[in-house]
Amino acid sequence: MSVLGWITFLIALLVSVMIHEWGHYITAKKFGMKVTEFFVGFGPRLWSYRRGETEYGIKAIPAGGYCKISGMTPLEELPPEDEPRAFYRQKAWHRFVVLVAGSFMHFVIAVVLLILLAMAVGLPNDVKPTTKVDTVSACVPASDTAACTAKDPESPAKKAGMKSGDQVVEFAGTKITSWEQLSNAIHKQKAGRTDVVVLRGGKRVTLHVDLATTRGGTRESFLGMSPYAPPVTYTRQGPVDALKYTGTTIGQSLGAVGAVIVDLPAAVPHLFSADRASSPGGQAGSVVGAARVTGEVFAAKDASLQARISLVVLIVVSLNLFVGVLNLLPLPPMDGGHVAVLLYERVKVRIMRLRGRPDPGPVDMNKLLPVTAVVLVLLVGLGVTLILADIVNPLKL
Repeated sequence: MSVLGWITFLIALLVSVMIHEWGHYITAKKFGMKVTEFFVGFGPRLWSYRRGETEYGIKAIPAGGYCKISGMTPLEELPPEDEPRAFYRQKAWHRFVVLVAGSFMHFVIAVVLLILLAMAVGLPNDVKPTTKVDTVSACVPASDTAACTAKDPESPAKKAGMKSGDQVVEFAGTKITSWEQLSNAIHKQKAGRTDVVVLRGGKRVTLHVDLATTRGGTRESFLGMSPYAPPVTYTRQGPVDALKYTGTTIGQSLGAVGAVIVDLPAAVPHLFSADRASSPGGQAGSVVGAARVTGEVFAAKDASLQARISLVVLIVVSLNLFVGVLNLLPLPPMDGGHVAVLLYERVKVRIMRLRGRPDPGPVDMNKLLPVTAVVLVLLVGLGVTLILADIVNPLKL
């Protein structure tokens, strides 16, 4: 099942990339630009056929795909008959639409998947955790995601004799009626001796707990128990509620994606440390990490089919939103970099017209080659770093 999860994620990634390229392709064709190639994969050509002026096919390395539009920059040499259809010669708004169409398709994918998720699979009903103990942690872990080791200190809950099935009714002299209240009380209580009263077999039992402090990320008081929650049920939504859910989820996800992108540079030093998951931006991962998590979801025997489908869909949605936003950053060679150049050209033309001067023509792309090279090196370096982090210090589901 884990292997099936990997395969599913990689197929979803490949399909997303090709839909991205299809966005460029269909809009370029619509505006009369010449598209010479549309391929799945890179490297040696395995199979292809030509229809009209475009060659379609499959290449050996299934790491994405591409759509080749003639004359993306004035640096490209074209036959004289193709010059009028070159990308850089087209109307500014035509070029803008073609450039943003790829990222736009990622947002379309996210919207469609979320609507289908809400209407076909259903959304989880609001099930709140209780004050009943589900599991007791064996240790005070090094981080939120770290597994217990022989060197880790025993958790306060285990040391005090707390058991699965106990129901917490009092904490530090305060009556407890909800998990939210208990969780807040634990975090506010200073580390040290605290009395916890539980119901065990219908009898009140007082446990003398020595609260510890978490060892990674934000340092808070730690008890070492997880609450029991009733099984989650799912309800299929109608079109209106599905659209509301989609809008809310897209908004929240875009905010989270933006925060990760902003925090990622500062998170790099923590990618190989125990506090990776709790550091700002540390949740960012590579394709390897996302595929591994998808594999874990598929292999989660204790989760319902609906829960697993929902998680996989949300992973794919997050991936598409992240790629869509990242690709619009005004940095060459990403589409957002080309959009920035286009906007600069139009502003420059407007200023020249106001001054009564002629159109200065397109930007000299040779001057941007050093910037493009630096961005490429940084992106490749970051990608390799994230892959290595996901191999040696993976995030836990």
